[in-house]
Amino acid sequence: MDDRFITIKEVAINNNCPECYNTNGLHFTFKQKFVETSFYKSLTTETAHELFCKTCETTIYPVNWTDDIDRVFDYHKRAFVPKKASFKLKKSAWIGIGVLIGIIVVGIGATVFLS
Repeated sequence: MDDRFITIKEVAINNNCPECYNTNGLHFTFKQKFVETSFYKSLTTETAHELFCKTCETTIYPVNWTDDIDRVFDYHKRAFVPKKASFKLKKSAWIGIGVLIGIIVVGIGATVFLS
């Protein structure tokens, strides 16, 4: 099973980085969980966010956020609209369902024929 987060929205902000104090490198990334197995693909409602400074190449954790960064984050979080959750069966799942239905039909046919 392959769980990963896909990027839905990335926003550059002009706040000072708490690590290097640069105003040009901060980026919020909003992500949504994507699950893929051999039988299905699914986009879930689970979301995640990350603040990254591209100048000093550091992930800025919420503990280090300033009040200004918090306000900007709250604004962008309200504006962020995740994709609708979806579920799609792959070809192998459809083949399995077809084989199962075929076995059931043959079983019912054999029962009716032998009665």
